[in-house]
Amino acid sequence: MKIRRIRATPINYRLEVPYVWVFGELDGFSPTIVEVETEDALVGLGEAPTPAAAAIVNDVLAQRLVGRDAFDIAGAEHVCLPFWAGVQSINDRARIMAFGAVEMALWDLRGKAWNQPLYQLLGGAVRKDIPFTDYFSLRGDGPNKKGETTPEEVADYCVELHETHGTTFLEGKFSTDDPKISLKMVELIRRKLGDDVMIRIDSNQAYSLSTARRLARPLEDLGVRNWEDPVATIEEMRELRRHCSIPFSTHNIDVARAMDLKVPDAFVGNPTAHGGIGRMLRFVGACEHAGIDYWCYSGDTGIGNACYLHLCAALGWIREPNQSLFRMQPMDIIEEGPFAPKNNVVAVPEGHGLGVTLSREKLAACHRDFVENGPCNKYHDPEKPGTYRRLPLN
Repeated sequence: MKIRRIRATPINYRLEVPYVWVFGELDGFSPTIVEVETEDALVGLGEAPTPAAAAIVNDVLAQRLVGRDAFDIAGAEHVCLPFWAGVQSINDRARIMAFGAVEMALWDLRGKAWNQPLYQLLGGAVRKDIPFTDYFSLRGDGPNKKGETTPEEVADYCVELHETHGTTFLEGKFSTDDPKISLKMVELIRRKLGDDVMIRIDSNQAYSLSTARRLARPLEDLGVRNWEDPVATIEEMRELRRHCSIPFSTHNIDVARAMDLKVPDAFVGNPTAHGGIGRMLRFVGACEHAGIDYWCYSGDTGIGNACYLHLCAALGWIREPNQSLFRMQPMDIIEEGPFAPKNNVVAVPEGHGLGVTLSREKLAACHRDFVENGPCNKYHDPEKPGTYRRLPLN
């Protein structure tokens, strides 16, 4: 089965309202959607979490792959990426993620050609109901909805999630300039929902080591399940471990370093960050050997999320809930989306390949948003437009 065409489309994928994080307000994401079409008119779908991947796929990778066997995934990597240690040493993340999106689409093609869901190609399912957290944060106002601007409103939002959707797994931003505001959010959620609700927090490297040390004890008392990137470096995380029993996670995916420094306790990533599904399978296997947990992060469209669902169905080591912004995403570019957890879980799609269908109309609308407005600005600080916030915040 030969590859006839590869197309990469950058899009804007807007949230219903912007959420507040360490660098300001984030109103959406700008991923790249990849389509790999074969001479048999099958189309495989992939997604990279950066718009920079579009030019790499269209101008470089497509030229190398058109005419090749769509099932030869190892051969595709061989002609698209330099020696792996070399591409990592120059920190060419955009190229790695661009190929990862193409590789995801090639796996989707396999499933469609062989009439099997992706999880079957990966060895079968150890689970089919995949756990996810719901997300909370201070949020600004959107065009059609008001956000939660106080800790009290955030806690009420979490109560609503619990009462409406059965949510008992929660994760949220803990990265306000004044950490007492974030701490109050967690305190109120715990008070309103009780001890049985799981609360994880993500600081996005917001705090100095001294501030994180002061926060450790009250967060332990509140029963926080996991603290993601509390400080700026893994070395500072190692020092914080002396004062804190809460498990730590990070997006900095380096198993050898984690084994040496004894932190973090978990990695949070996605397939394209590793360079594709095949490399993520090997990475999670290494994590299992090292006793380091792994789960997937949030912010993708239904294509990336479907891939997470299949991987989590097949990989028993992914034991903790994945992150989810599903509830904050009012639309999707797949016909079946957006996914929505009920009682903390989403069922893995049972269709062939990824099991999702691209909406041409919604893809076109999201691409038009990108062309007309440029990529979403993750670093917009409404209090100081035109500048960037510096870390640590406190």
